[in-house]
Amino acid sequence: MIRIRSKNVLLVAADNFSVELLSDNKMFRHVSTVSSIFPTIHETKPNIVIFDYDHLIKDIEKILRRIGSNPAYSKIKVYCYKTKAHTKTDSLLKVLGVDHIFYPEDFKKPAEGKNIAGVLSGIFDAPINNLLAKASN
Repeated sequence: MIRIRSKNVLLVAADNFSVELLSDNKMFRHVSTVSSIFPTIHETKPNIVIFDYDHLIKDIEKILRRIGSNPAYSKIKVYCYKTKAHTKTDSLLKVLGVDHIFYPEDFKKPAEGKNIAGVLSGIFDAPINNLLAKASN
C-alpha cells in the first residue's frame, strides 16, 4: 500500500477509479474531466496532483507542460498512475515534471517498516536475551 500524506490532494481520474490511495488526507478532491483540472487547482490549491495516465492519455502531455511552465504551480508535486510500465513513456513523463509514477504492483507490496530498532531487535533478540540472562545469574 502506498501512503501519501498531504493536506490537499487532487486526483484526476475516471469516476470508476478504484485504487484506495489517499485515506490519510485532510482534503481530497476527485475530478474526472480535463476541463475542470485547472479551475479545481486554483480553487483548492493542492500540494499533490495525481493523474490517471490511462484516463488522460491524449491530454497528459499538454497538462504537464502547462503545469511545468507556470511558476504558480511550482510547489505542486505531480504523481501519475499507470497500469503498466513503458520505458519511453515513463521517461517522457519524468521529463515533463512527474515526480513519481505508481503501478498496480506498488499496491500489492506490504508496507515496509523503517524502524531500525525493531529490525535490530528482531535480528539480535535471542542472543541478547541469552547474554542478559547469563549476566544476571
